Amino acid sequence: MTVNASSQQTHLNQARASLSQALSWYGNARRYGKSVPNSELQAAVKEDLQTIKAAYDKLDETVIRIAAFGLVSRGKSAVINALVGKKVMTTGPVNGVTRWPQTIRWTPTSGKVQIELIDTPGLDEVEGEERAQMSQIIAQQADLILFVVAGDITRTEYQSLCELRQAKKPLLLVFNKVDLYPEKDRQAIYQQLRQLGTGKEEEQLKQLLSPREIVMVSAEPAPMQVRVEKPDGEISYQQETPPPQVEALKEAILDILNREGRSLLALNALLQAQQAETHIAQATVRLRQDDAETLIWNYAKYKAIAVAVNPIAIFDLVGGTFADLALIRGLAKLYGLPMTSYEAGRLWRRILISSGSLLFGEIGTSALFGLGKSTALIGASWGSPSAIMSYTGLAATQGAIAGYGAYTVGQVAQEYLKQGCSWGPLGPSTVIEDILSQVDGDTIIYRLKQELKRT
Repeated sequence: MTVNASSQQTHLNQARASLSQALSWYGNARRYGKSVPNSELQAAVKEDLQTIKAAYDKLDETVIRIAAFGLVSRGKSAVINALVGKKVMTTGPVNGVTRWPQTIRWTPTSGKVQIELIDTPGLDEVEGEERAQMSQIIAQQADLILFVVAGDITRTEYQSLCELRQAKKPLLLVFNKVDLYPEKDRQAIYQQLRQLGTGKEEEQLKQLLSPREIVMVSAEPAPMQVRVEKPDGEISYQQETPPPQVEALKEAILDILNREGRSLLALNALLQAQQAETHIAQATVRLRQDDAETLIWNYAKYKAIAVAVNPIAIFDLVGGTFADLALIRGLAKLYGLPMTSYEAGRLWRRILISSGSLLFGEIGTSALFGLGKSTALIGASWGSPSAIMSYTGLAATQGAIAGYGAYTVGQVAQEYLKQGCSWGPLGPSTVIEDILSQVDGDTIIYRLKQELKRT
């Protein structure tokens, strides 16, 4: 289905609930329980917690952020001025007038949405590495990106466009100064971009940017010479500046926001939370590595002993599985990361499948040894020395295999936990998938769907 008003509000509510849960989980009370907080860990995750909180606050404000990017002298500031209807951003003939990001609030005539317009420095200015990092941060925070070009599009612009696509945000390509390049049209611009792209980049552009997402504007038209004839017949010439031509861009922006604005806002907040939770998990796993190793070895030891002394084969398999699940939940608890029994089971199955023959072999071998051990126990009960020796050897071997399996599960579980805990009905990954499953081909979200699913 398309993203209607009701479903958009649902997406917004889902995002709020997800971020509220994340803030609860990662708050000190839930995160550390009765133990003393780890000051190093608190410092390591402070910025990520602030990111989640800022994303949650932005949902409450329901403000759409639109960031304008482009190379120098393409008219980014002029485009924003034209949208707002007054000169709020500095423009001029000198390259690089905008030195730092500038922000202005804009309420369209409809009055239904609040928009925050962000003007950024040129992507090709000096101090490129610092500017690139700043642009990446702004792109991550934006809900919609305007990429402003003019004239023939350069290879640098094409590469910058592809880099901005990595933020996985909807993008409008704004062709400015159309009054100076009247021969250009959307299809010609699109074909030029495709010619610049090769291989994977070209395929990415083909999937995520259509001619419909190219908008033609003239934000600051060049002055025109106008012939003036006075009543007495005297003729003079003077320069007049035509009004900006940005109605097409306004319509494109408002159309996107009306159709899917709140859903885009929800997705952006969830993506930020998803990334922040991954960083939190990675920092936690790293700083509690020694405690985790001790926990894994203890579970491996106890599982080995329990399996070795247990005489009934079926209980070996059931008990071993429960021990693995308890180990996964124990690691999650140690890290202060959310994990239910159901989610631990899902993770255990993923570990089992991803490990291929390794853990399946452990289970199969354990089952065979367990049957052999049970048979030997029956013989040993009749006082057979060979049966007693066989039972002892099988029990020791089976215990060693079970312990190795537990250690493997613990090591692989750590790697999964490093990727973040966003499972469960309100986890960011789950909610993102739910939103993406409800959109169809006439939305920008749909064209971002494949990229978003890979996050």
